[in-house]
Amino acid sequence: MSLTVVGSIAYDAVTTPFGERERMLGGAATHFALAASFFDEVRVIGPVGDDFDAASWEALQTRGTITDDVERVEGGKTFFWKGEYHDNLNSRETHVTELNVFEQFAPKLSDEAKACDVLFLANILPDLQREVRGQCADARFVAMDSMDLWINIERDSLIETIAGVDCLILNDEELELLTEAPNFVAAANEILQWGPSSVIAKQGKYGAALFTADGYFALPAFPLSSVIDPTGAGDSFAGGFVGYVAAHPDEAISHDLLVRAMVYGTALASFNVEAFGTERVIELTSDEITERVDHLQKMTTFSHTPISLRS
Repeated sequence: MSLTVVGSIAYDAVTTPFGERERMLGGAATHFALAASFFDEVRVIGPVGDDFDAASWEALQTRGTITDDVERVEGGKTFFWKGEYHDNLNSRETHVTELNVFEQFAPKLSDEAKACDVLFLANILPDLQREVRGQCADARFVAMDSMDLWINIERDSLIETIAGVDCLILNDEELELLTEAPNFVAAANEILQWGPSSVIAKQGKYGAALFTADGYFALPAFPLSSVIDPTGAGDSFAGGFVGYVAAHPDEAISHDLLVRAMVYGTALASFNVEAFGTERVIELTSDEITERVDHLQKMTTFSHTPISLRS
């Protein structure tokens, strides 16, 4: 089976307290694909310009990712973003956003991309997400991401799109903004009534939480003494999470499956932030992922010995 992702392919310029890169491969679809490629065959759909060089193509194709559906726009320039992270890495300031070829992006899916078993709709215009979802009608699991911009200016379209997917992945503040709920727990439970069978609340350095009709599961972020660049961490999480689901085509989508997928998503996100951009995940090995998942299991498991409590 296969996994299709639709989203941005970009060049980023990033400054953090630990250094800077003037031009590095980025974009939601890129980070997602690099993480998901550990689990299944990935087809990437997104536009690039003439400036997308051979090294970038090679990086995007790491672990056999299929780039046949990537649209190269003749005479165009690839989406470019420049930003700066401040001391605690929780906040960032955008200096430059050049949509370039991404501004007129109209996803074109091959028959192979449409026939995907699993689909991830990265952060793009909700109308486009819904259009792609309609073309992949047979996908057994569809997850999506979004952002505060679409919540503010395309809320009705976004809600309609959310109703047609299986899993919504947003950060906790975006969930609260979308629903106007007082906290992300109430927000996630409300969204479960809109159509999705699962909601994930990303909480940055604090981890992530999963909500389904069958339960709740929370996982902390993997503890790291050094975080270099958070760019792409959320998309790497999504890649690990959705990729794990894709790797189990014969298993019903259940709370238990999504819990296990959360662990792999958390592991992939933790590797992403250890270096700038895609640098760490490109060099990552499967043994490293397995070792980190084992550590996550050990640090989140405990034995309960009941005692008599005082009244």
